[in-house]
Amino acid sequence: MVALLVGILFILFAVYSVLPNIPYGLYWGPEVIAFLKGGVPVLVLFIGLIALLIGIADIKDSIEAKKEEAKDAKEETKDNSGSSAE
Repeated sequence: MVALLVGILFILFAVYSVLPNIPYGLYWGPEVIAFLKGGVPVLVLFIGLIALLIGIADIKDSIEAKKEEAKDAKEETKDNSGSSAE
């Protein structure tokens, strides 16, 4: 319950701080826009790097899975041919 109230309070403060034409307002709108202009490209860079690393790991996992399937199929074939020879 406390977390909900704190969250609502923070949201109200954020809206109040960026809105223009409010008496005694903070009018941080231009600073917020400047922060977003500088921060969004950095955030996109980090997200891109993370996606790249996840993609590389996925490719490695699929190659490893194919190797395991080939190994299992080879063992299965070996077991089947060995049992029919007896």
